[in-house]
Amino acid sequence: MPKKRSTPERINRIADQIQRDLSEMITRGEVKDPRIGFVTLQSVELTPDYAHAKVWFTTLSGDPQVSRTALNHAAGHLRNLLFKRLHIHTVPTLHFIFDETLEKAVELSQLIDQANAVRAKD
Repeated sequence: MPKKRSTPERINRIADQIQRDLSEMITRGEVKDPRIGFVTLQSVELTPDYAHAKVWFTTLSGDPQVSRTALNHAAGHLRNLLFKRLHIHTVPTLHFIFDETLEKAVELSQLIDQANAVRAKD
């Protein structure tokens, strides 16, 4: 019997549901690690076989690497909580990754402002 392939739409729906559920669990304090701090989950990338999920996050305060370590430490617990919520055969292993996009955008904006300030002086 050939293996059934997941459609991209289904993968995206499940990834979105994982993001919503994880956000809710972290916000409600179902993970009691204070090192996590105040994080926002930006997106979830799910592999086609549902084995792994990259969870991209940002922080509003604190050291992002400390938050990443704490989230990855709590990943097994969060996966068990997801297993109770999701109705899929395989619940993915979670890998938390700090999303540097926002920080890079701020840096770029500051560089543009500096360049414009230098131009205005000339």
